[in-house]
Amino acid sequence: MARLARAKTRFVCQECGYESASWLGRCPACGAWDALVAETHPITSRTGLKVGVQPVGGSPVPLTEAPQLEGERLCTGLREWDRVLGGGLVPGSLILVGGAPGVGKSTLLLQLAYSVASRWGLVLYVSGEESLAQTRLRAERLGTLSSSIYLLSETSVPAILEQVEHLKPVLLIVDSIQTVFIPEIPVAPGSVSQVRESATLFLRAAKTGGSAIILVGHITKDGLLAGPKVLEHLVDCVLYLDGEGLQGYRLLRAAKNRFGSTNEIGVFAMTSQGLSEVPNPSEVLLAERPQGVAGSVVTACVEGTRPLLLEIQALVSRTSFGNPRRLTTGLDYNRALLLIAVLEKRAQLPLSLCDIYLNVAGGISIEEPAADLAVCLAIASSLKDTPVDPRLLALGEVGLAGEVRAVPQVDKRLEEARRLGFSRFILPEGNRKAFPGEDEMEIYFVRSITQALELAV
Repeated sequence: MARLARAKTRFVCQECGYESASWLGRCPACGAWDALVAETHPITSRTGLKVGVQPVGGSPVPLTEAPQLEGERLCTGLREWDRVLGGGLVPGSLILVGGAPGVGKSTLLLQLAYSVASRWGLVLYVSGEESLAQTRLRAERLGTLSSSIYLLSETSVPAILEQVEHLKPVLLIVDSIQTVFIPEIPVAPGSVSQVRESATLFLRAAKTGGSAIILVGHITKDGLLAGPKVLEHLVDCVLYLDGEGLQGYRLLRAAKNRFGSTNEIGVFAMTSQGLSEVPNPSEVLLAERPQGVAGSVVTACVEGTRPLLLEIQALVSRTSFGNPRRLTTGLDYNRALLLIAVLEKRAQLPLSLCDIYLNVAGGISIEEPAADLAVCLAIASSLKDTPVDPRLLALGEVGLAGEVRAVPQVDKRLEEARRLGFSRFILPEGNRKAFPGEDEMEIYFVRSITQALELAV
């Protein structure tokens, strides 16, 4: 019989989950100070198995004989939420929702609870941070009072799971995972061990009970989810609700999704009645675009299956210092420097003594290179103080040789642009064959950045 090892006390970093045999003032992994706390590990055998825990899961089966996922998705009625998840809530899934304080996580989830309760059945909303009266007050303001939503002000995980077993709700919302705890673990709520083990119990409850479970997670000052990284590995979906600098708009993004794409985004507007869906974000983002101003060019980016029309703004002015300034908002800084160098070398634009400021209007961040051509045209327009045709849209990736490369899904981008009144387009020559070549639109195909500048500026 294998001998049992003694219980071990380890020191775990609250920020990144790093474990050490002794206390350290600074975490070697993430560099955080005073972040290591003592935690007593369960007694284990020499094989590494916890005492008294039996293996679960049964015998291995061939992949072709594995059971299929049963049950249809629960369409919540919030189209933007369903879009991000890939079609709706999956029964038995575990979802983690993070965001900055005050961004609207609790508001969105209370609206989601009301929508699910009106369509599918009971919803259990567990609040570890607010009283029942506070939650009801928010529900009255949002107009989401429902007898099918059950409230529970509890922080003990076993007590929560006991109520889940009793009510058998279709959806369980825990706000938040940092406030709940397991009494058998002798550390404070929110610690690495508590968050990890609590999430594990909720995962087991979701997979065995069939209820979809949503956990609200706090984030750190760096914008990352607080707690151990294993928390994100445990759950099926990781969603972020962003809103800083979006002028009242909130973006719901999926950082991880086992049941759908991670490229979709949902757009909401914060109002006095809660978060309202924005079905046409392109129209909203271009609503305040100035007319007849140099340095403004529109491009089309694709987020998942949704094309978004975005305004690229550039401001070029003579520098007052020895070294010109380069500032970007919503664009990759290094990518912007690359495009400026291409304009200087291939198009002979005198930018070496100019300050250049680039911005994506609306607070959206662009990652795909399809916006390269629009950035170059905006810089040239501001430099020459010549406005670009407001009905013009530019697409294309710009290479170091000054060539304009093809972009994917160009037909979908142009369809969205035409719906909003754009009729002139500058596209890469590589997209000529893929485009159907219709009607009243003026389409110019270019091979290099110089050809595009001659057409637009």
